[in-house]
Amino acid sequence: MHQGLGAELKRIAFFTLICLIFGWLNGYISWTLIIGGGLYMGWVLLQIRQLYLWVTSRRREPPPDTVGIWGEIFDNVYRMQKRHEKERRRLQGMIRRGQQTTAALRDAVVLLDANGCLNWWNQAAETLLGLQPIDQGHPLVNFIRHPGFIAYFDACEYDEPLDLPSPRNESKQLQYQINRFGKGERLVVVRDVTRVHRLEQVRKDFVANVSHELRTPLTVLRGYIETLSMSPDLNPVMTRAFEQMQQQSDRMNLLINDLLMLSNLETDDNERNQQTVQLKPMLDMIAADAMALSDDRQHNLIVKCKSDIALIGSEKELHSAFSNLAFNAVKYSSPDSDIKLSISIDESALTFSVKDQGDGIDPIHIPRLTERFYRVDNGSRNSDAGGTGLGLAIVKHILLRHDAHLSIESKPGKGSTFSCIFPRDRYQILENQTVEAVD
Repeated sequence: MHQGLGAELKRIAFFTLICLIFGWLNGYISWTLIIGGGLYMGWVLLQIRQLYLWVTSRRREPPPDTVGIWGEIFDNVYRMQKRHEKERRRLQGMIRRGQQTTAALRDAVVLLDANGCLNWWNQAAETLLGLQPIDQGHPLVNFIRHPGFIAYFDACEYDEPLDLPSPRNESKQLQYQINRFGKGERLVVVRDVTRVHRLEQVRKDFVANVSHELRTPLTVLRGYIETLSMSPDLNPVMTRAFEQMQQQSDRMNLLINDLLMLSNLETDDNERNQQTVQLKPMLDMIAADAMALSDDRQHNLIVKCKSDIALIGSEKELHSAFSNLAFNAVKYSSPDSDIKLSISIDESALTFSVKDQGDGIDPIHIPRLTERFYRVDNGSRNSDAGGTGLGLAIVKHILLRHDAHLSIESKPGKGSTFSCIFPRDRYQILENQTVEAVD
């Protein structure tokens, strides 16, 4: 390009020199230069017109023949067009392969523009959501009208997927996962989770039914064990045997009660149980029960909670969750140690914490503590304390029903802190309450 520019400047200089000589010969140098410049400008305009017609032509033809810098311009533009065409074909091939790949998926894939309108979808989307080609450009919420999906879509918080009945067939269960990309566009993946949903329902029904069916024969067994253990004719060996049977039947009864509670938490509607729950009286009651459980181990229960703080939720469920954590602290703390139950609030959350001075938990176990029947140290910790392995699973489910989550901090030999963190819209500061704290 630089060589072409140099050659063009030389051509202009040579043309100017000829005009000067011709003007000197005819005595009209100025007019000769003006006429020569006009001719040159006319030639430049002709080249620009040829370039415009060639670039705007839909036919991909070689560039017009010309000389000088304009020849190089035409050649460079032609090479750029070739590269652009090659890149365009490559991108089109990638798009076609991507569309063919998504078309083969059983999951529905829907692309939305920045306004939430339909841009593209695969064949599975037509099957699961009933989309048709004429629907392109319309908002997705026009076709999925479930209030839960509209709230999920508008909230723009897509960390977790959403399970809802199918808009075409309520017997089917669909899972929606939305991801953002580009400049506000969204990718919606919809999969049919009907089978998984049914299996989960079968599991819940099985646990509930088995727990109910076990309760009656267990009650009979416990009655006979209690009656026979009171016989004055028992020798020491039989007395010890009946004591062990009584302990194991009590543990089985606790396990059945926990399973039933978990089943109820998974199936009951939480909305109807919402009420304003004052935390100070509840924590005082839990502390008293924990002291009774501590018995001769003489734990020091410390409650810190202002009397004007209240939570919105189910009083029975909140009491169960908080007492579970408090009783665990009593079971796993050394005698004569402090156990602190405290409530703290800030602008964004309310936190209920149970802090003990027990043996602590290895961090490797913390992520799995809320799993059902998960046991630390091969189960010895739970078995020695008489636990069922379901307490923290119950706490987790209760907190989820109250838009809260459980945080666990623990180090071996330094105790543990279990914290229930509730969002701002879940707590209230009551008026006309005497503010006090129990230390």
